[in-house]
Amino acid sequence: MALDRLLNIARKEFSDHITSRRFVIILVLFLVISAIGMHTGIGYYNDMLESYNQQLQYMQELEVDSPYVNWMPEKPSIMLIFNSMMSYMTTLGGILAIAIGFDLVSKEKETRSLKTLLSHPLYRDEIINGKALGGVGALGFAMVLALAISLAMLLLFSIVPTLEEFAAILIFGAVSLGFLLAYFSIALMMSTVARESGNALIYTLVIFFAVSSLLPLLGTVAADVLVGDPPEPPEVGLIPTIVGRSVSATAGGGYFVSSASQSVVQVGSEDQVWREYEEELRNYIDKRMLISDLTTLISPQMNYYTIAMAVTNPQITATIDALYNSGMAPEETPGLAEALGRVWMNIAALIVFPSVFFAVTYVKFMRMDIR
Repeated sequence: MALDRLLNIARKEFSDHITSRRFVIILVLFLVISAIGMHTGIGYYNDMLESYNQQLQYMQELEVDSPYVNWMPEKPSIMLIFNSMMSYMTTLGGILAIAIGFDLVSKEKETRSLKTLLSHPLYRDEIINGKALGGVGALGFAMVLALAISLAMLLLFSIVPTLEEFAAILIFGAVSLGFLLAYFSIALMMSTVARESGNALIYTLVIFFAVSSLLPLLGTVAADVLVGDPPEPPEVGLIPTIVGRSVSATAGGGYFVSSASQSVVQVGSEDQVWREYEEELRNYIDKRMLISDLTTLISPQMNYYTIAMAVTNPQITATIDALYNSGMAPEETPGLAEALGRVWMNIAALIVFPSVFFAVTYVKFMRMDIR
């Protein structure tokens, strides 16, 4: 495989994408709706900032001996603005990725230009890798435009990100591009497998619906079937075991004294019963979480939501993780590196998912009968 021939093919595919009417229409729609989402997020951020300033002013007016005098409200981050972009990214972004990849190979087979292309001094791996690189470049171009518009809107509203927030914005863009590559890899594989572009588009949309909507639902159903119903909580108080004719009084610690025989019967501690219930409930939750995590790792959409939330709102990610593990909310907001460390499995899954489909595409194209 020669690098110059590979880059020539990638350059040609990239040029075809960004000049095609289909790509331009979807891209413009994607950018417009993303800008609307940014405008909504900026309004929400300004409301949060105003609330923060009011709380700060209230804290400054407190008396010295007030118990809340040392408490300081947390300043909202501008990354909250990008929360509004996530929902648009998973819909229009996925459609844009599918539109780029569903006919990359099938169109060549339908027009019989693939055989002509291979008659030139080109290898198959150069063709398929060049087409993939051209599609990735087009998606990267769309993502760069979206981030550029977002930063321009921030500056237009006099919102200047810090260095750490700027790094978080770049990471958000990289994660969003990884999500787009997941569906682009599916479309490219189906374009290689199917003989016609129409069938490739249908197969891709079916998989898109399955991994984005059906998998989370199936995960919930599987958890209900495999784990069953949650354990029932114990009743308030304990029912005494009566020995003899009657029970006259109770003593502390779970002991009951019978007036008939004056014998003491220990029926157990209420705390012990609740501890056993809490242990059963934790085991039940752990099993459900395991099944839910497995289905989440298969879905690019769920992985994207998890990672993007860790980047844009690390406090929520840290709170959910802390409440699940220790039962206590964190005292401080974690940094960007710590927040990403909590979702490393989702990051790995978002990388592995398109890699698998690209590998299948490569093997299928190399073995494809072109006659």
